[in-house]
Amino acid sequence: MVGALGVVFGDIGTSPIYTLQTVFNPSDPHPVPVSRDNVFGVVSLVFWSVMIIVTVTYVLLAMRADNDGEGGIMALITLLRRWTAPGGRRTAMALSALGIFGASLFFGDSMITPAISVLSAVEGLKVVQPSLEELIVPITAVIIVALFLVQKRGTAAVGRVFGPVMIAWFITIGACGVAGIGKHPEILKALSPTYALSFLFGHFGIAFFALAAVVLAVTGAEALYADMGHFGRRAITRAWLVLVFPACVLSYMGQGALILDDPANLSAPFFLLVPGWGRLPMVLLATAATVIASQAVITGAYSVAAQAAQLGYLPRLRIAHTSESTIGQIYVPWINWLLMVSVLTLVFAFRSSAALAYAFGMAVTGTITITTLLFFYVARAKWQTPLWLIALGAIPLLAVDLLFVTANITKFVHGAWLPLLIGITAFTIMTTWQRGREIVTAERERREGSLGEFVDELQSGTASAITVPGTAIFLNRGKQTAPLAMRANVEHNHVRHQQIVIISIKTEPVPRVPVDQRVAIDHLGYREDGIIFVTARYGYMETPDVPAALALLDPAETEGLLQLDDASYFLSTIELRRGDAPTMADWRKRLFIATSHITADAAEYFGLPRDRTVIMGSQIEV
Repeated sequence: MVGALGVVFGDIGTSPIYTLQTVFNPSDPHPVPVSRDNVFGVVSLVFWSVMIIVTVTYVLLAMRADNDGEGGIMALITLLRRWTAPGGRRTAMALSALGIFGASLFFGDSMITPAISVLSAVEGLKVVQPSLEELIVPITAVIIVALFLVQKRGTAAVGRVFGPVMIAWFITIGACGVAGIGKHPEILKALSPTYALSFLFGHFGIAFFALAAVVLAVTGAEALYADMGHFGRRAITRAWLVLVFPACVLSYMGQGALILDDPANLSAPFFLLVPGWGRLPMVLLATAATVIASQAVITGAYSVAAQAAQLGYLPRLRIAHTSESTIGQIYVPWINWLLMVSVLTLVFAFRSSAALAYAFGMAVTGTITITTLLFFYVARAKWQTPLWLIALGAIPLLAVDLLFVTANITKFVHGAWLPLLIGITAFTIMTTWQRGREIVTAERERREGSLGEFVDELQSGTASAITVPGTAIFLNRGKQTAPLAMRANVEHNHVRHQQIVIISIKTEPVPRVPVDQRVAIDHLGYREDGIIFVTARYGYMETPDVPAALALLDPAETEGLLQLDDASYFLSTIELRRGDAPTMADWRKRLFIATSHITADAAEYFGLPRDRTVIMGSQIEV
C-alpha cells in the first residue's frame, strides 16, 4: 500500500490543487457564477464524478480485467485479441484501433500532467508572496528539467521516500479540509447526489460547461489501472478507499466551505485552506507531490511505449532496466527526451495551470471512455456476462463518460485541440509503422525463402559450402524462412559453421514468461547436421537477452557442444527505400522510413556481444 501510494496516486492525489479553482475561474469562456447553490452543486458533482469514474469504473470493474496481473489499455487490447470469437474479428479490430488511439491519448496525458501539476504547485508562491509571480514559470522549468535528467538513474532510490511523502500529503490535505469544513459544516450536505443532479439538470447551461473542469478531479484514474501489475489490485484498492479517496473528498469539501465563507477565496482555495504560517511548507510539499505525480505518468509513458514496440506498433526502442528487483522500472531514452522537450514547450506556451486545464481534460476523458468501452466488450467475450447485465453497467457509465467528452469538446479552441492533435499524431505513427512493418516483412520473407528447403539443400549438398569450425548464431523472425545473413554466407562466401543456431524471439501476449518455459528447440528434420532452430519466448514487459536464453539450452539437445563464449552472432539488417508500388500513401511511406531511424541498435537490444556480432544488409523498397 505504501509503495502504491508513492507511485500510483500522485496524479489523482494532486488534483485538489487546481480543480475547484479552475471550475470557478472568472476568465473561463463559460464561467460558473459563485453562489451558494452553485458551490454545493459543483462540490457534489466533483464527489460523485470521482465516485462513479474512479471507484466504480476503475477500482470495482476495470481492475478485474487483468492480463496475467498487468492492467492498462494495452492489456485490454491484448485481452481483446485473445478472447474474441472468430466471427467477431472485425469488431475486435475496430476496438483494438480505438484502444491504440486511447494509448495515443495517454502520451498526450504524459506531456500535459508534468506541466500542469508542477505549475499548479509552484503557483502557490504567489499566495505566499505576490511579488514572486514572475518566477513561477522559470522555477517550474528548472524542476521539470531536473526531473527528466534524473530519469536515467531510475526510481528505485527515490521510490523509497515517495510513499511516506504521499502519506504526509494526504494526511495534510485531509486535515486542512476538516479545518475548512469546520467553518461551514453544512457543506457536507453536498455528499448527497441530489445536489449534483439538481445542479446538472436545473442549471444545465452552466453545469454542462463546468464538467470540462470537474473532470480534472479524476485525472490519474488510468494510472490506478495501468500500474496494477506493480502493486496488485488489492493494495491499490485498499490505499484508494482507506486514505486517498477520503483525503481528496475532505479537501474538496473544505475548499467549498472556504468559498462559501468568502467568494474572494476562489483565487486559490487549496492554498488558502492552509494557515498563513504553513503556506510556504505546503507549497514545498505540493511541489514534491506534483513531481511524484509527474514521475508516475512519465514511467507510464515508458511502459506504454515499450509494450507498443513489443506488440509491433512502434520500432524496437532502446530500453534500460533501472532496478534489479523491480522488473517494471524501465527507462526509454528516446521517449524521455521527447517528453522533456514537449513538457517545457507546454510550460512556456501556456504559462499557467488554468490555461492548461482545458487541454488536460480532453486527454483524460478520451482515455476513460475508451477504457470503459473495451472493458465491457472484454467482460462479454471473456466472462460471458449476460447482455442485460452488460447494458445495466455500460449504458449509465458510458453516458457519464460521453457527457464529459462532449463538455470538453466545447473547449476545443481553448486548448482541447492539443491532446487530440498529440493523440492523432501518435496514432498515425503507430498504425503506419504496423502497416509498413507488414509490407517489409512480406517482401523479406519472399527473399529469404523456405528455411526447410534451404536446410534440405545443405544436407543434400545442392548448396555447396565448406564447413568451418565454431558456432554461428543467426537471429531470425520465425521458422518459415531462412535468415538473409545465413543465406548470404552460403551463397556468396560458400561457408557454413559446424554448429548453427537459428534463434527467433517470440513476444507472447503476457507480461512475463517463466524461465523454465523460455526456450524450445526444433531439429528441422535432421538430428546430426549441427543446425537447430531455437524459439525464445518473452513477455511484452520483458527485454530479450539472446546469450542468456541460449545458456538455458540442454547440451544433449543441441546436436553438439555450442561454444557460446566464442560464438559469432549474425544480424540481417534492412535499408528501406521509397518505391513506386501502391502499398501505402506516399506521405505514409516517408513517415514509415523516418520512424525507422529511431529503431534501437539490434545488437544492444538483444544483448549481443558487439565484438562478435556480424551485420549483413540488404535493401527493400516500401
